[in-house]
Amino acid sequence: MTNNVLDCLKLTADRLPDKTAFSDGRTNLSFSKLQSASDSIGTTLVKKGCKKEPVLIYMEKSPQQIAAFFGVIKAGCFYVPIDDEMPASRIDLIIKNCNPRFLICDESTCEKTGQLSFNGDVIRYDEVIKTNADENLLQTIHEKALDTDPIYIVFTSGSTGVPKGVVANHRSVMDYIAQLSEVLGFDEDTVFGNQSPLYFDACLKEIYPTIRFGATTFLIPKKLFSQPKNLVEYLNEKKINTICWVVSALTMISAFKTFDIVRPEYLKTIAFGSEVFPLKQYRLWRQALPDTSFTNLYGPTEATGMSCYFHCDRDIEDGEPIPIGRPFDNTEVLLIKEDGTEAGEGEEGEIYLRGTCVTPGYYNDRERTDAAFVQNPLQHAYPEIVYRTGDMGRYNHRGELIFLSRRDHQIKHMGHRIELGEIEADVSSLEEIKICACTYDRDRDKIVLHFVGDIDKKTLIEKLKGLLPRYMLPGKVINLEEMPFTANGKIDRKKLEEMK
Repeated sequence: MTNNVLDCLKLTADRLPDKTAFSDGRTNLSFSKLQSASDSIGTTLVKKGCKKEPVLIYMEKSPQQIAAFFGVIKAGCFYVPIDDEMPASRIDLIIKNCNPRFLICDESTCEKTGQLSFNGDVIRYDEVIKTNADENLLQTIHEKALDTDPIYIVFTSGSTGVPKGVVANHRSVMDYIAQLSEVLGFDEDTVFGNQSPLYFDACLKEIYPTIRFGATTFLIPKKLFSQPKNLVEYLNEKKINTICWVVSALTMISAFKTFDIVRPEYLKTIAFGSEVFPLKQYRLWRQALPDTSFTNLYGPTEATGMSCYFHCDRDIEDGEPIPIGRPFDNTEVLLIKEDGTEAGEGEEGEIYLRGTCVTPGYYNDRERTDAAFVQNPLQHAYPEIVYRTGDMGRYNHRGELIFLSRRDHQIKHMGHRIELGEIEADVSSLEEIKICACTYDRDRDKIVLHFVGDIDKKTLIEKLKGLLPRYMLPGKVINLEEMPFTANGKIDRKKLEEMK
């Protein structure tokens, strides 16, 4: 078993040189061309003196961007993707944190590099791929590589809004690919439909299994995720059989009655995560695709990607959340109470993750690394770092792990501890509601409900009185034309909090 992602690429490029690895509808990049382009990029970086350091990738979402990722890894370095979708202030913070000497851009971003706070060497993708590859030089770098060497930094803001650069290495990524692929059954015939931007860790679910198995990934144009009918037609046109999307991307299709017009014809595997799937929307998907497998995934960037799974192979009862199930092989979930002891049966605790999946920490940020990557509270005999997720969970009577809420989404209101997610689940059950989210206005001590749907506020409030106890009723209701989303497709709760 190989412990290096580059070995996967070489084996697949040798076996399936002409097969399309990645396509965005404009460019089809075969495995051999991916290998060749990344060899040229790696050679250039090494000859420029780049060594075991971060390299910025500032390119539009494309197969070429993925080639740049692998080129950086071949140089023995680690890639840091940035994108036009990011606010300028966020990009500046990333550059300040990483202090990179090299940046790879493409034709669409080249002129914009002058607006960045970057002062290093700018490398044009279309020029660097003309470099003659030095295979001996790259082989020397490869032979010295360890599975603990970093291969990327992905920045996540978490609950603070301040970017944190999560460092992942060959070991954690290879373990993740192996476990995820086993759970979802990826193989050479898998055709992925990628939803996530390439600067989020969610794209790992497509990129690295594609390399390992010789699968194919289509990078779906972003505009289609606001055009449900066209999106489904795209899935059919490309014969996409596997998607791993955030929940809001799925609900955007089902909530607007797209299945009355067109249904995905080839989808056999649907994985979802990052948010709680409203039961009403989940059932619409199951009804539309009764022969398709559905899997709920859970996991943080700091544990490389998804760490737990639940195959939706039984009926989910009204009022029951879809479980996050059980951890992947080679991963352990610890449920820890506030006093540092393990939660008992039915008790609530914070989810800690243990195993190869746990990444080394945050780049250039020892203080926040030490706060989140901590000594296993149940192990005192030797050093063992585990990751505190900040997520609360418990086991149900079937022994399945249930996600309850973010620790910072729990509120104390009218003397009661409330999970905002519980309110969202009840509101989502109403036929007229397409999508909703709750925030908490601490200054005014009010629960605020934001929703998109075919119902007026007064009628909604009356219906909620029959669903929720008085202390859980929203103090303010905001009817939106559309829900704000982050670039990764999650509900943008920070933007909602700004709506007073």
